[in-house]
Amino acid sequence: MAQEYSFDVVSDFDRQELVNAVDQAKREVGTRYDFRGVTAQIDLHDADITLTAESDFKLQAMQEILIQRMVKRSLSPKILDAGAIEPAARGNVRQVFKLRRGIAEPLAKDIQKRIKTLNPKVQSRIQGDQLRVTSRDKDQLQGVIQELRSLDLETPLQFVNYR
Repeated sequence: MAQEYSFDVVSDFDRQELVNAVDQAKREVGTRYDFRGVTAQIDLHDADITLTAESDFKLQAMQEILIQRMVKRSLSPKILDAGAIEPAARGNVRQVFKLRRGIAEPLAKDIQKRIKTLNPKVQSRIQGDQLRVTSRDKDQLQGVIQELRSLDLETPLQFVNYR
């Protein structure tokens, strides 16, 4: 009797690591000489991160600091969905970064289609905001994982529950 092997494709991040990265970025912005006496604020909310600065240049520098701290904590910068730079109070500028969590349905359908063309013996199902991939051969599943890792998608992918 043949056994089914499976894994789940998800897009998620460790919330505590994000909190730590934001705290480190806040500390660095607070201690840097070029940010002394100017408006420079990083706010973490449930579904987004808001950067507020006095100019576009300072905002860009804060964004780079935040991304550096995230990468050091093994968080992909792809979880940030950058919004437009908008004017804020007192001549400042603000940018909101939405946090991506889960695989959107159009992307899940595209990944499902790619898996089917790559290996027709591998089945995949969309389950909410994740994808379940099953096969009778572990080697085929390993090939699917390698192929999905080589794709450059707008959402970071993780592979969990490998059985």
